Amino acid sequence: MVVDPSSNFRTWEHQHWRQDPISPTNFDVISANKAITFHCETGELRRARQVFDTMLERTVVSWNALITGYSKRNMISDALCLFSLMHHSNVRFNETTFSIALSICGREHSLKVGKQVHGLVLKSGHQRFKFVGSGLLYVYACCCEIGDGRRVFDELHQENELLWSLMLVCYVECNLMSEARRVFDKMPRRSVVDWTTLISGYVKSENGWKKALEMFKMMRENCESAPNEFTLDCVVRGCGRMGDLSKGRMIHGLIIKLGFEDECSVCGALICLYCSCEFLDDAKKFYDNMLSRSLTDSNEMIRGLLKVGKIKEAELIFCNMADKNPVSYNLMMKGYAECGRIEDSERLLKQMPVKILTSLNTMISAYARNGCINKALELFEKAKVEGSPITWNSMISGYIQNEHHEDALKLYITMCRSSISQTASTFSLLLYACTCLGSLQQGQLLHAHLTKTLFLSNVCAGTALVDMYSKCGSITDARVAFSCISSPNVAAWTAMIHGLANHGLGSDAVSVFNHMLERGVIPNAATFVAVLSACAREGLVENGMGIFNSMKEQYGITPKLEHFTCVVDLLGRSGLVHEAEQLIETMPVEADKVILITLLHASWFWMEMEIAERVAGKIFSLDSKSLSACVIMSNVYSRSGKWGQKVKVWNMLREFGGKKDPGCSWIDVNKKIHEFSVNHRNHPNSDMIYACLESLTTNAESTYSI
Repeated sequence: MVVDPSSNFRTWEHQHWRQDPISPTNFDVISANKAITFHCETGELRRARQVFDTMLERTVVSWNALITGYSKRNMISDALCLFSLMHHSNVRFNETTFSIALSICGREHSLKVGKQVHGLVLKSGHQRFKFVGSGLLYVYACCCEIGDGRRVFDELHQENELLWSLMLVCYVECNLMSEARRVFDKMPRRSVVDWTTLISGYVKSENGWKKALEMFKMMRENCESAPNEFTLDCVVRGCGRMGDLSKGRMIHGLIIKLGFEDECSVCGALICLYCSCEFLDDAKKFYDNMLSRSLTDSNEMIRGLLKVGKIKEAELIFCNMADKNPVSYNLMMKGYAECGRIEDSERLLKQMPVKILTSLNTMISAYARNGCINKALELFEKAKVEGSPITWNSMISGYIQNEHHEDALKLYITMCRSSISQTASTFSLLLYACTCLGSLQQGQLLHAHLTKTLFLSNVCAGTALVDMYSKCGSITDARVAFSCISSPNVAAWTAMIHGLANHGLGSDAVSVFNHMLERGVIPNAATFVAVLSACAREGLVENGMGIFNSMKEQYGITPKLEHFTCVVDLLGRSGLVHEAEQLIETMPVEADKVILITLLHASWFWMEMEIAERVAGKIFSLDSKSLSACVIMSNVYSRSGKWGQKVKVWNMLREFGGKKDPGCSWIDVNKKIHEFSVNHRNHPNSDMIYACLESLTTNAESTYSI
């Protein structure tokens, strides 16, 4: 006899239903509501719905109980459908109904439904209830609708103290720290959660680290609330992010004093601190002394070791881990790839019990990093069915890393045709590809696509756009692109300054640098390279030297070789060749060939023969076959009439076969880049091109002879 399994299941379910002490049969409303609540709490949503559907009479509690059950089990569409059905059944909502619905809208970032619920709230007059008012603000905070959220706050905060904390969170989440601070200062009561919220906002915001420390100090002095493990976790990670080891050690001492050294989140933060500051011995010592290590702690330790290239130590921790998650595997796969051990990355991918998409994306990047572009493409073809933009970005990045820039642009077209959503990173990568190709036309097309998205004001995409335009020759468009960035960070300002410098607009670059300082953005080492380069190109010695001296004095940035090279260029171009030579002799870092070539070039331009010969000697001691030094010294001797010395230099060139790199140019025709070099015939249409060139030459000669 064949038994129908579904029939068998229904028989069991019917018997189970009959034996259930909480059954809808002969129920009153209160008992039915209890049954719905019981089934929802035990996760039996189907049973709860059956009880609900068999009720002859329902109260608002019945509806609320089932909607709550759906919400807790993340069955959002079912919850919203039931809420809609409740409304169309003319059931009067109470404050609990509104609170649940608004909570769902906030979690799901459903602004449209949230506003509809807001309308119902206003009609019913329930906005004065504390949890309903909080729910309204929660929706707008989650959807980053600051204006609507502020209006709710202004109307209700005097009679609803819960709104203060929510408004603070809203501003912090939207990185509006000045507004967040104003709300915080006016709060009638501030809990440890509020202090931690504001401190974490400053830690995450650009240039907010000093204010985060000020707030932490104020919190301790104020005695309003004592820091908890979450506050300390936040501050320690901020120290790690800023590389501030001295402050980090002080807070570590406070953690021990307050008795939080065994808290899991704090331990992980301390490991992150020492790893970020590259004090791996301290991090490892702390890790080894931990009584119980979480998976996060081990992953953090592995990440820190891999950051400084200690692959063997990371491997040892990985192998000794009792439990591993995809993050553990991804870290090691990336670590192996970075040191060229792609076979080990492949081995780990095969060993993974469950291969999730992030692991496949990591492996695509690993293949690309090691030049295995075909293997990356093969894996991409398998992973792309998930429709994740990160997967597509990984492959686009892989093409760019391997200088297949046109393939990256073609893949983007396929991405658009496949209806895969783009991210800010997508545009950043592709604009960089256009920069490498020198293709202004392709960059402009991408810019047009970018304007149709939400990322035009994004700092990441905007910075790439500024960089592309400035390097492709359109500084005017670069300025316009920069003005569209909603909140430019130090990278965006640096890109704009660098672009102006490369276009010889030194005064404008210095002006932008000063404007950046006025806006409270703290420059980094790269910013100083850009602005010093700008000063050098326009001969702004006084400005340049003032900026150079401020690096250490005002911003605590120790000048590196590239900064000294810019200053030598600045002095050299302005005729201060002796001062430039003295700077090289007294600087705390060893001179390399680049800075010496810079000084040699200045010596040739100003005909400082003695300095030129001294510098050339130093260059040849570093590189006996320096082509640049030979060419410049040849020019020096030529201008001074020392023909015998010039012959000696050219003989040196012949001995080691010195030869200048051939010139190169390219043009963009029909969305394709065509590159040309001297005497190269690599172009597929080279025969036709040379025939055309010969025809043009003949015509030109015949015209000239006439």
